[in-house]
Amino acid sequence: MHIVVVGCGRVGSELAGHLEKDGHTVAVVDKRASAFRRLPTGFGGRTVVGFGFDRDTLMEAGIEQAGALAAVTSGDNSNIMSARVARETFSIERIYDPRRAAIYQRLGIPTVATVSWTTDQVIRRLLPESMESDWIDASGSVALVERELPAPWAGKLLGELNEPGRFTLSAVTRLGNGMVVDGTLVGQEGDILHIVTRLDSLDALQERLDSAADTGGHH
Repeated sequence: MHIVVVGCGRVGSELAGHLEKDGHTVAVVDKRASAFRRLPTGFGGRTVVGFGFDRDTLMEAGIEQAGALAAVTSGDNSNIMSARVARETFSIERIYDPRRAAIYQRLGIPTVATVSWTTDQVIRRLLPESMESDWIDASGSVALVERELPAPWAGKLLGELNEPGRFTLSAVTRLGNGMVVDGTLVGQEGDILHIVTRLDSLDALQERLDSAADTGGHH
């Protein structure tokens, strides 16, 4: 995947290096050329001097071919503007900004509320399929995974995701607040699902998450 990282501070530079190491192509945007000195030695991605909310700058960074954007500058307003341009002008759905999740939710931009600016957390949101599990039991049979709620599941009872004996939705993070799932909880776009699953059922779990588009979420 091609990924645009807006901001080349501590997080942006570390994120860019990590993504490139994992085989993605990366373009880094920063308003100061001197910021690119923070990038890892040998970084082979694209560097663009400019603002992440400027269309021409984003196009120079390859936004038209990008599958995700991470807005990790030190400025809240710059991040939200970059996200809006990426979403509304270039139809980028995978967007990360660590501070303004509640505002993004009202704008309909999928994102995540986190406290720490860690590369791991950014990647979990941009590339959830690359993070198979957050915890695995000692026997290697059961895992806890995080997945963002697919948009077709919004408005549906989340209990319908469960398949007893294979995977069970245990908790949801919504707008930065965690909640234990009960039988009445209805999904909202942007929800982060915490699912206990058998390791040999990960593919079946993904199929269940994808199935809402075909079946309306009823099984």
